[in-house]
Formats: sequence, C-alpha cells, structure tokens
Amino acid sequence: MTGFTLIELLVVVATISLLMSILLPVVGKARCYATQIKCAYNLKQIDFAIRIYQNQSNDKYPCADDYVSVAPETGQKIWLWMGRGWRPFVEPCLNDEVGARNASVMLCPADLTDPNKYNSTSYAYSMAFYHSPAQIDAMNSITNQTGDNNNPFIRSLPQTSSCVLNPYGKIIISEWFSNHYPINTEQKWFIWEGKRNYLFADGHVVYLKTSELQAANDGLPNPNLTTGGVRGIDWSK
Repeated sequence: MTGFTLIELLVVVATISLLMSILLPVVGKARCYATQIKCAYNLKQIDFAIRIYQNQSNDKYPCADDYVSVAPETGQKIWLWMGRGWRPFVEPCLNDEVGARNASVMLCPADLTDPNKYNSTSYAYSMAFYHSPAQIDAMNSITNQTGDNNNPFIRSLPQTSSCVLNPYGKIIISEWFSNHYPINTEQKWFIWEGKRNYLFADGHVVYLKTSELQAANDGLPNPNLTTGGVRGIDWSK
C-alpha cells in the first residue's frame, strides 16, 4: 500500500484552495442575503405592531410633540422619528419583551452600531406620519426636523390611514444605516448612497438603492420631508 506522492498532495491542496475561493464568496453572499431577509421580517413585525397601536388609537399613527425625551448619558434631545423616540409607542404591541439585552425585531442583524447607542433600534420613523402635509411642505431642511433658534419646531398633528393617498409609495419606516450595502459614511438616511430595506404604509417591504427614491422637500431622499407629506410618494415602480 503506497501513500500519496508530493505531487498528488499538492494537487489535492490546490483543488481544495480553488473550491474554497469559489465557495467562500457564495457563502458570504448567502449570509448577507439572510440578514437582509431577517431585517425585512423585522419591519413586517413592526408594521403589525403599528397597526395594533392604530387599532387602540382611533387609527392614528404614533404622534407626540418633539422632542420626546433627552438622553440622560449625553443630554442629546431625542426626536420621535428617531428609533429611540418612536420605540416606546410600539413596544407594548410587540409579542416579546424588547430591551437592551433583547433587541428583538427592533435591531437589524447586520447593524454594527453599538446597540446601546440607539437603544438597540436600527430603524427610523417618518415624521410625515405625525405632521400634516402642509406642515411638512413648509419644511425644507434637515434643521426643520430637529429645530433651532431660527427654525422653531412645528407642533405635531396626528395622521391616520385615510390621510395616506399613496400607501404603496410612502415610506413609513426604514433602516437608519445602509447595513446590507456598506458605504463609507455615517450620514444616516439623508444621503443618496447606499441601499436599505424600506417599509411602506401599505405594509410591504422593498430593498432599494437610495438613488431609486424621489427627492424630498430638502432635495434629499428623506422620508421625513416627503413632498406632500403622507399624501406624497417616496418611490414608485
């Protein structure tokens, strides 16, 4: 009985290396696709929670006057459209306990941000759902979303499902960062680069390049300032 020759061993090693070079990218893509699907599922669950909230609130979407709270560790103002802002409204409508140690559907599995930074929440909520279309159309800058001395924040007005004229094209919630399509920036959803899962008002989720969205009142792909507010459209097929 003879063993492998050196040449035979080299052939085996070369074959294994070739197979690994072929399979590893495929495995990586499959893993990335799996997290994207899990993220989309998260948004579907959040949509269900919002609908429960509406059933308990005369069909009104989550609404509160900004800012809704202040981060005790930094003193930063927290706005309702931020994940930390709207999260308390839907937590009671989710089936499981959500907290820093149990992010549940509020945290995208591909989000590499420190889970304590945004209270384990990867998604943002469009302020168009708690301001009237006229109020939204009066805003044309990111500073309108957080207020300053020159742009005092506009008092909120709750919207209902009947106010949404194009539910298939109006984004209600989406990923804050481009988690599944990494880009070299930290500018959240106010930029044209990247790709995200978007939840629309009719409940469907689409994974889109940000460049496919329509420009909002500020000239950016910003679901907060959609032209026409809840009556407007962020994306059409």
